[in-house]
Amino acid sequence: MKIAYVLNTYPQPSHSFIRRELGALEEQGVEVHRFAMRRPDVPLVDPQDVAEAERTRYVLAAGAGALAGCVLGAFARRPSAFLRALRLAWLAGRAARSRLRHLVYLAEACYLLTACRRHRIEHVHAHFGTNAAAVAMLLRALGGPGYSFTVHGPEEFDAPRALSLALKMRHAAFVVAVSQFGRSQLCRWLDHGDWGRVRVVHCGIDPARHAAPTPPPETGLRLVSIGRLVEQKGQMGLIPVIDRLRRDQPDIHLTLIGDGPLRVVFEREIARQGLTSHVTLTGWVDEEAVRDELSKADALVMPSFAEGLPMVIMEAMAKGRPVIATHVAGIPELVRPGETGWLVPAGDTQALAAAVEDLAATPPETRARMGRAAHQRVLQRHDMHREAEKLAAHFRSAVGAGSGGSASPRPSAAPEGQPDA
Repeated sequence: MKIAYVLNTYPQPSHSFIRRELGALEEQGVEVHRFAMRRPDVPLVDPQDVAEAERTRYVLAAGAGALAGCVLGAFARRPSAFLRALRLAWLAGRAARSRLRHLVYLAEACYLLTACRRHRIEHVHAHFGTNAAAVAMLLRALGGPGYSFTVHGPEEFDAPRALSLALKMRHAAFVVAVSQFGRSQLCRWLDHGDWGRVRVVHCGIDPARHAAPTPPPETGLRLVSIGRLVEQKGQMGLIPVIDRLRRDQPDIHLTLIGDGPLRVVFEREIARQGLTSHVTLTGWVDEEAVRDELSKADALVMPSFAEGLPMVIMEAMAKGRPVIATHVAGIPELVRPGETGWLVPAGDTQALAAAVEDLAATPPETRARMGRAAHQRVLQRHDMHREAEKLAAHFRSAVGAGSGGSASPRPSAAPEGQPDA
């Protein structure tokens, strides 16, 4: 079976879960062709990401002339299909107020149509319900293979109308959510008769790298938080927590792994509060460095305001670390309060500080027991081989049904970009 993966910008430092998914599919004999619209916009520090970039074909790198030639070729070959795709791009662009951008997506789809025919691609899968899914939808309308896409959130849940999420799902063979919460958010935009086309496939971790939980550290109180330094991750709420707790926990230390537009703000606030010896900003690091930091930490802290189901929580639990996280999205499906960690209301700095204080007061043997429970739970739910097997089965089913999707699905009573039910 030949599958094309379509992404916007790939790889990125936060895309290790996609890289693992691709590798697990290939281990099962699936031939995967990687296509991205554009090259990474940040330096790649992980050798595995560098290798992925070398295996990925970049559509926009082909140049405007090549894309224009593909557009003319698609129109000449099947004018009716091209006009159908053009109308679809216009509808989606109207909802997003970005018609010109969607015409670019149509040109990208024409380029991929040529590539899919050359490589005899049987199905297309996109990650994220944003522009990659739009390109896959237009590719199908042009007469290309059926498609599916994985929705992670929270971006898709924040702007379903602007992203024409209902339109993309109606044309897809099936849609993947990474949690039951995510599935519920997608079902809001589908007729109940189509709910069965929304499948849950978890992001996976490699059990071979996590055969046994790592023993927790024996000194100090070390916390680690991992993610882009952006508003929705809520890491700024950790700064007053560290400031409050350092009086009773003089050895407390927080390592913030990641980078983003708020880094300068973090640096300024850390310096202003005199926390430079208690908080370290590492920027992006490779997977081995992330695992090393988790091994040296007592717990992972995720104070996010909005999420899908963060991979870093899975990585921490696989290392045998309890998790302090907010009670949002799919996180409560994985983190069990009192058993594998703590859940607090999003945005509640007092509750976050209380959870860290509770962690500090928890005896080492209890922390170790929580770590073992976390390790067991995440391996049961997020084995990348089992999850890739599920996904491959969905691909085969779609291909066996004639790629599953219809180039002209039944019309919906709701306007484009509005919920079906």
